[in-house]
Amino acid sequence: MKKPLVAVSQLTVFKNRNRILKNPLPFHNENFEKYGDTFMVNIGLGSKVVFTRNAASIRYILQKNHKNYHKSSLQTKDLAKYIGQGLLTSNGDFWRVHRRMVQPAFHKKKLEGLLGIMHKSIQTELREIFPNKAQDVFPIMGDLAFQVVAQSLFSADNIRKRMRKLQDITTTNQKMLIKEMRQPYLKWWFQLSGDINKHLEFSKDAQKLLDDIIQERIDSGEEKDDLLDMLLKARYEDGMGMSRKQLIDEVLILFTAGHETTANTLSFTLFLMARYPVIQEKLYQEVKNTDFEKDDIMQSLAQLKYAKQCIEESMRLYPPVYVIDRVSLADDTVDGYDFKKRTVWLMSIYELHRHADFWENPTEFIPERFDPENKKDYTDYYFPFGAGPRMCVGNNFAMYEMIMVIAELVKKYRIHTDNNEVEINPLISLKPKAVPLKFVPRD
Repeated sequence: MKKPLVAVSQLTVFKNRNRILKNPLPFHNENFEKYGDTFMVNIGLGSKVVFTRNAASIRYILQKNHKNYHKSSLQTKDLAKYIGQGLLTSNGDFWRVHRRMVQPAFHKKKLEGLLGIMHKSIQTELREIFPNKAQDVFPIMGDLAFQVVAQSLFSADNIRKRMRKLQDITTTNQKMLIKEMRQPYLKWWFQLSGDINKHLEFSKDAQKLLDDIIQERIDSGEEKDDLLDMLLKARYEDGMGMSRKQLIDEVLILFTAGHETTANTLSFTLFLMARYPVIQEKLYQEVKNTDFEKDDIMQSLAQLKYAKQCIEESMRLYPPVYVIDRVSLADDTVDGYDFKKRTVWLMSIYELHRHADFWENPTEFIPERFDPENKKDYTDYYFPFGAGPRMCVGNNFAMYEMIMVIAELVKKYRIHTDNNEVEINPLISLKPKAVPLKFVPRD
């Protein structure tokens, strides 16, 4: 018979509150190493959260018995109040209906028509890279990923100022949400002080901004075959389109989720390229003759297999969705333990992707792990885009964009860093704090 799960006390959490607020991952790791792959945390008022890095449990919750597990209120209420009710922040039939509506816009055939727009936007943003000068690439990659989403959605050149404002709002509101999530004992103060209401007003500004852009498109009568067109044409089973509010919510969520994870992964991958010059040179040999302007972009992307492996390995070490939350709808047995309904689970993808039971030299950057010729089947313990029916709808969009960026930069520059590590900043997604790199033009 298994021993009962260890429960980390509320007092221990309180004593570590400052560490947890800054970066909870070391605290998680200490408890995993001490108590095993699954443990509980008391968060007060009789509430507990189950933490796990157990691969079988994560697969069971996300795939095998996914119908019994919904996203928790962390996303469906706390996050949704800032970015709306859409794919990322909904459950059940509402989510299922909208997933069916939105998913066709991200099919490979549809994305093929957006690749030219994506590449043009990437080229524009990469002008912010200055040769032979150390600079933090994280904000550059943030701007790049945001503009790629903006251009793919709206195909417009006159919205840059509004997109900057939207980017500022999403960043500011995310910082507020992190405070609420990591300091739940201060929620009363956040309400009383007016902090939450202030950020809700920011969200209304973002919604108004998007509403204006959508109305401009409708008034113009133009069809641009971009993501906005696809969403405007999407229909429910009864033939009706999305309401304006729903359309705005879906667009805002695409911005929030779509640009963040891509910017994070690009920044981490560029750091790893600089940290491992032999790997960078191997990648250069693959991309040096690639020309996205002259060649068929989709065909070129398919040929850049090592570039994809580098990104896959980067997402193993630094998964943008580093923890996934779920709450059970009914009593269930997971890994031999019985749990009551409404049990909240936090599944650590960061810990799973570095688990020594599954990965040889787990902290090393080894893109060859993902070589399609000889790679193992990692599907049971590799979840960079989530897993099951709720896997990220934009995973192909993100991968195409990231391969293009990495290829363009490595083809043109040798990338250098003086740092052995990159400091991480786990917010809603796993971010780096800063990624100072130097880009030296190739001869």
